[in-house]
Amino acid sequence: MKKFWFLTVVISATLILAVGCQLATPEAAPVVEEPEAAPAEEEEAAAPEEEQITMRALFMKQAGYQQEDIENITAEFEEANPNINFELDFVAYESLHDKIVTAATSKAGTYDVILLDCIWPAEFAAAEFILDVTDRFPEEMRQDIWPGAMESVEYQGKVYGMPWLNDVLYHYYNEEMLKEAGYDQPPKTWEELREMAMAAKEKGLVEYPFIEYFQQDEGLTIAFAYMLLSFGGEFFNEDNTPAFNSPEGLAALQFMVDGMNDGLYNPASLESTYEEVRRAFQQGAALFSTNWAYQLNLANDPEESQIAGHAIVTLMPGQVEPSVTINGGMGLAVMADSEHPDEAWDYIQYLSSKDVQKRYSQNALPIWISLFDDPELQEMQPEIAKELDFIEVSKDQYKYLRNRPIVPFYSETSEIVAREVQAALTGSKTAEQALADAEAAVLEARERFE
Repeated sequence: MKKFWFLTVVISATLILAVGCQLATPEAAPVVEEPEAAPAEEEEAAAPEEEQITMRALFMKQAGYQQEDIENITAEFEEANPNINFELDFVAYESLHDKIVTAATSKAGTYDVILLDCIWPAEFAAAEFILDVTDRFPEEMRQDIWPGAMESVEYQGKVYGMPWLNDVLYHYYNEEMLKEAGYDQPPKTWEELREMAMAAKEKGLVEYPFIEYFQQDEGLTIAFAYMLLSFGGEFFNEDNTPAFNSPEGLAALQFMVDGMNDGLYNPASLESTYEEVRRAFQQGAALFSTNWAYQLNLANDPEESQIAGHAIVTLMPGQVEPSVTINGGMGLAVMADSEHPDEAWDYIQYLSSKDVQKRYSQNALPIWISLFDDPELQEMQPEIAKELDFIEVSKDQYKYLRNRPIVPFYSETSEIVAREVQAALTGSKTAEQALADAEAAVLEARERFE
């Protein structure tokens, strides 16, 4: 990174001539006609060097694009824009949200560009923390971005950022175990999954066929989201009133509750994060699991996994809907108090450009629909991804990409939903009571926001 400023002092030719005239004696000085300087030479002598700008960007220590990757991409941008220097900060995900809020409320112009989770744009847009970039977003660009990814940076009909890190949930299964259970194809619906799972359980192939992220935090809200949406339900109506306490919502939650009661789900799911899910699955302790893209390589690494070569990635099951997956991506936004919004947007455009995303596609698949038909993208993937047609699976899965509720009080909503859903899963409340209590609490959260 460049760590210096250039200070240029320009002395005009007219000032030099003025000083020279003061030192000369008028009587002694011969009258000499000086040739006029060429206009182009005058302009060249007077032209100041381009203003040097120092900007700051906030990123996350994350999977996908690593810190070194972001530093290298930024260096490329700086080389193409020698008047711009970027200072980069990297924090843990757990600190990212609050650091953005602190910077925004201070109104000190701390950051020009920020990385933001796909669940934050509504909150930050409503608080006027991030810049409305609708006018900077041409329609042809919007049309080439996966709709679910594009939706994640929109709020009330306006665009507040650029999708960047692309990730969704996938369904994984142990192919060898599934065949031993008597099935050649993975489940297309949740009811088919139950049937296959219980067949494996009855044959003694596995004690608990399905390991899930049911720990009481964001992962559990995500799990309820894809169940709710796949059963045909919705989280909110258009006026931001809760809609999940519905027949569809009850069917989705009851499926989860029944699964805990009859041994479909591993009881450890109630305390599991995605890492615990991955480890249990690749140890052969589960027939099915739900996880992000990163599980594919690790579950097929012979040094890491006991089921290497048998861990298959496929579409998430549906029920009423053919399939539903949840957006886990991240976007980039310009802070509203940035003194250099144009340069900040140029930087975001470079980070998310097709060329950059293609070159770094082993880290995260692109946001651009057109790149998925690029043969070079396929060739750039790891061998296991090529073997399992991961690009094609993703191309299909992104068609069913859905977002968690795009409301400015999402953080409170997520906490409420996770709390009440786990109350139903542990049996301390019925599914009906949990949904009713969640609805009442979310309505209160909405009123507090308003």
